[in-house]
Amino acid sequence: MPLLDQLAAAASERVDARLQELLEATRGPDTSLQQALEYSLLNGGKRLRPLLVYATGQALGASWESCDRPAMAVELIHAYSLVHDDLPAMDDDDLRRGRPTCHKAFDEATAILAGDALQTLAFQVLVNGEQPAALLMAQTLAQASGSQGMVGGQMLDLQAEGEQLTLEQLEKLHRHKTGALIRCAVRLGGLVAEAEADTLEKLDAYASALGLAFQVQDDLLDIKGDAATLGKNTGADALHHKATYPGLLGLEGAEQKAYDLIQEAKSSLQSLPGDWNALLELADWCIQRNH
Repeated sequence: MPLLDQLAAAASERVDARLQELLEATRGPDTSLQQALEYSLLNGGKRLRPLLVYATGQALGASWESCDRPAMAVELIHAYSLVHDDLPAMDDDDLRRGRPTCHKAFDEATAILAGDALQTLAFQVLVNGEQPAALLMAQTLAQASGSQGMVGGQMLDLQAEGEQLTLEQLEKLHRHKTGALIRCAVRLGGLVAEAEADTLEKLDAYASALGLAFQVQDDLLDIKGDAATLGKNTGADALHHKATYPGLLGLEGAEQKAYDLIQEAKSSLQSLPGDWNALLELADWCIQRNH
C-alpha cells in the first residue's frame, strides 16, 4: 500500500473520530441542529485538508496528537463552507457526496445555522488547546477563511457568473476560494512543528501550486467526471455560466496547466530536509483523482 494511502486512511479515521467526539462534547439544546451538524460534518469526503496538516506536521517531526486540533479546525471550516456554498443563494446545489445537501435534507435556515456553528467550533477547537502556536494558528485560519481568503474568493466567484474572465482573474479567484484553505492546512502543519520562516515559505509555494492544480482538476471533472463517482451533479459550471480553466484553455490546455502546477509544487519541496514522499504522492494524486 503506497505511503499516501496509508497516511490518508489513518488521518481520515483519526480526524473523523476526533470530530465525532467534539460534536458529542459540544452538544447544544436543539436536536435538529445537532443532527444537521452531524449530517454535514461526518459524511465522508476526501479529508484532504486534515491530511495536509498531518502529512506536513509529521514530515517536520510533529506528533499525530499535536496535529489533531488544527486538522479538526480546518475540516470544520471546510465543512461549513460547503453547507453555505450549496445554498440556493450561492451555488444552489442539491447533491453533496452522494446525498442531499444540508438545506435539502433539513431546511435553509437550519443549514445556515449549522454552517455558523461549524465555523465557530473551528476556533473553539484551536484556542482550547495547549499548543504554543494556538493563537498564531487561529489567526492563520481566520485570515484564510474570511474576506482575505475563502469568503473573498466565493464573492469573486459569485460576481464572475456570466462574465468573461482572463486567466489571471480566474487564478486570483481560485487562489482565494479554494487555495487559501489548502495553503492554510499546510501552514498549520508547519506551525505545529514550529517550522522556520524559510521552511514555511517553501511550504506556502507548494500549497499555492497544489491548490490551483486541485481546482483545475475540479473544473475538468465537472466536464468529464462521472456524477455517481463524484457524488454530485456534473455540468454545474456550465449551468451557472462560470469561467473555468477548460473554458479558457481547452481540455488539453487545462490538463497541461494542472500538470505544470504539480511539477511546480513538487519542486518547492526539493530543498527541504526530511521525508516529503507523502506530500509528493499527494501532489500526483491531485490531478489523477476521479472525485
